[in-house]
Amino acid sequence: MGPFVIALGAGAASALLVASVASGSVIALPLFYLAPLPVLIAGIGWSHRAALIAAATATLAIALLLGTELVAAYVAGVGLPAYVLSYLALMARPGRDGELEWFPTGRLVLAAAVAGVVAVAALVPLVASDVESYQAALRELFEAMLQDRAGELPPDASRFVDLMVMVMPPAAAVLTMITQLGNLYLAGRIARVSDRLMRPWPDLAQMRLPQGAAVLLAASLAIAVLVPGFVGLLAELLGATLVTAFGVLGFAVVHAITRNAGGRRLILATVWLATLVLGWPFLVLAALGLADLFLDLRGRMGTRPPAANDL
Repeated sequence: MGPFVIALGAGAASALLVASVASGSVIALPLFYLAPLPVLIAGIGWSHRAALIAAATATLAIALLLGTELVAAYVAGVGLPAYVLSYLALMARPGRDGELEWFPTGRLVLAAAVAGVVAVAALVPLVASDVESYQAALRELFEAMLQDRAGELPPDASRFVDLMVMVMPPAAAVLTMITQLGNLYLAGRIARVSDRLMRPWPDLAQMRLPQGAAVLLAASLAIAVLVPGFVGLLAELLGATLVTAFGVLGFAVVHAITRNAGGRRLILATVWLATLVLGWPFLVLAALGLADLFLDLRGRMGTRPPAANDL
């Protein structure tokens, strides 16, 4: 009964974190972004079944307390991705030397990228019957927000609204992806400190992405430009999350090639701070990750060889 009770408590905690948004307090939004954490802790620390029970419990609690309108958003954006990531994180198979080969961290990043796409795509039919109607609904929403703030629409409001309509769906997919990855990292750390982590802690600086990810990125960007409608939107979402995945790979490359460098902490702090403040350095990191995929920059610079599970 222990894991079952833990799962129920994790589900209740996740539902409370979602419900905190209704309070309107300053810390409500950060608490909402931690909603996947209890589900992931249950999954990584006990089993994927515990994560499933936790997600189901949170879904039921949200339906009873907040209404069924938020159920689809929770399942698509929080509960289901957290369950899938905890399930994949504990997947393993026997290796040639008899040791277990765990699911590679790079493929966990790709799984989070797909989860971000699914989270946004699953909500589109709830808003409108087609992409054009969905974009029109977003446009009305942003125009109403501007009117509430300024009293009337500014002269250049149409350009800003068009930009937000274009950026909002891929930004939501990327935010879901980053939120799930951040909570997965926190859940792993918590499980490790509590001696509940059932897999070895991976060398994150040596994570790898399959070369097929680059082909998928190129295909998704091409389809997003050439194909209209829902298929084009899906490709746009996937392209945004795959760029994010390569940006994460770029961070891993920077962490790996600076391991023996003097002033490493200053270098890493500068890279992280510049990325968080300016934003555009993340595209440079994505290009660095893409280059490492084909040129093996970490191997050429004499860093630690890649982990066997991340090949």
